Amino acid sequence: MGSLWTGGRIYTMEHEKDVVEAVFVEGGMIVAAGSKIDLEKRYKERISKLIDLKGHTMFPGFVDSHMHLVGHGEKLMKLDFSEMTSSQEISTSIQEYVKDIPKGEWIIGEGWNENQLPDRKIFHRIELDELSPHNPLMLKRICRHAVVVNTKALELAGITDNTPNPEGGIIVRDANGHATGYLLDQAQELVKTVIPKVTEDYIQNALRLSIGDCLSKGLVGGHTEDLNYYGGFERTYRGFQKVIKKDGIKFRTNLLVHHEAVDDMHRLGYSFGDGDNLVELGAMKIFADGSLGGRTALLSQPYNDSPDTSGVAIHTVNELKMLVKKARNYKMPIAVHAIGDLAFEYVLDAIEEYPPLPKQRDRIIHAQILRKELVDRAKQLPIILDIQPRFVVSDFPWVIERIGESNMEYCYAWKTLLQEGFHCAGGSDAPIEPVEPLLGIHAAVTRKKPGEEDIYMPEQRISVYEAVQLYTTGSAYTIGKEDCMGKIAPGYKADFTVLNQDLFHIDDDEILSTNVMMTVVDDTIMYSNQKEDQT
Repeated sequence: MGSLWTGGRIYTMEHEKDVVEAVFVEGGMIVAAGSKIDLEKRYKERISKLIDLKGHTMFPGFVDSHMHLVGHGEKLMKLDFSEMTSSQEISTSIQEYVKDIPKGEWIIGEGWNENQLPDRKIFHRIELDELSPHNPLMLKRICRHAVVVNTKALELAGITDNTPNPEGGIIVRDANGHATGYLLDQAQELVKTVIPKVTEDYIQNALRLSIGDCLSKGLVGGHTEDLNYYGGFERTYRGFQKVIKKDGIKFRTNLLVHHEAVDDMHRLGYSFGDGDNLVELGAMKIFADGSLGGRTALLSQPYNDSPDTSGVAIHTVNELKMLVKKARNYKMPIAVHAIGDLAFEYVLDAIEEYPPLPKQRDRIIHAQILRKELVDRAKQLPIILDIQPRFVVSDFPWVIERIGESNMEYCYAWKTLLQEGFHCAGGSDAPIEPVEPLLGIHAAVTRKKPGEEDIYMPEQRISVYEAVQLYTTGSAYTIGKEDCMGKIAPGYKADFTVLNQDLFHIDDDEILSTNVMMTVVDDTIMYSNQKEDQT
């Protein structure tokens, strides 16, 4: 017996403007889509449930192509600085938080971003000592490629003024050679390794919070990378199985596997593609460089606003190639974080030397700073570009100063990439950016900050249809599921995002006031906006 969904405008995303009146679902799969009268007639004996959309608009379920589910849950559990706009506000929040924490216990804050502070402040360890004199303190930058810690944290990690920079990382020092507490990329790991391991209950609680929030924002699933940060592959994977499968919190997850966790994955008998409808193991994740905020994204020329550096390569070119070779030996595609153009170039070098298996697709995540010759090379390879549209809101206008206006033509160039024929998917990189897909769609369409008039690189704006594709057909194509996910059509999974407004028939800025009415996974209503329905 099945369900008939009707009573609203239903976009199939098979083609632009394709609309149907009703969808019939059985066993979590779409059987037919078309007119209400026709489906009622054809499936009269099999319809056991009628779901009225109450005039709302249904899309294929939105999927975030790049996020960190456990990390997003942690952001909801911990000190969160991402919306704070002054260094004093951050200081005050730390002082208040410390009052209730036992002496000696670690304090970890998330999401500080000096670029949204008027004084562009990066805290010094001595300032943090004053705020937290009896507890080791670590503040994670919004990009998660940098942290700032107090002296207690440095001492526990054994970091002194004489500690050498680790490969792929920088211990920032002042003019006198003293460590400031600011640690970039791999230098963070020196501190993170001495933080007590979180419990499995902690992982599961973070996942419950995170998935609940994602469902309320209209997401039916996400491609997430978490398996190397919470005590190893096995316990973290077990957390996903427990929350999503045993607890019944349905959310389609494709789990990227960090290269440092992939050996454990295979030792335990798992391989690429293992899993089921809800929890599946995906590509091997590699970091090629850092972030623009910390000037550790690897550029082919010095930073315009800091000519003494061109960024940080997490791996040498040969090391990167060996990691790609390792993935191929495990019969895995790769998903590589590459923000800077030189990092992107190194990834292309590695893929050209060690191409994926037939029918497998690699993805390059972020792809923010590019050059025309790199675009031309990448078009010859089976590569998906996994972009984060809302980075435009976070990174402009300061990124222009950082890169140099004359170098911006192929930067954050979403329209150009689509016109060049790339398959692109849309993600948030939560907890680095807000997880709401509607914010990403608005950023991709308008190229401006909410409430402001300045449009950044207006020629790179994409249509609403193209933006919705990023989170539907784009995310499905990225993991080879384009024949069963991302559309409302026979043979596709019954995953739906229902909104109170039709994105294709409202002003662009009205996207920001659109509410999620229902989120449906596997023909199961996992979120319902009862409050909005009553207004």
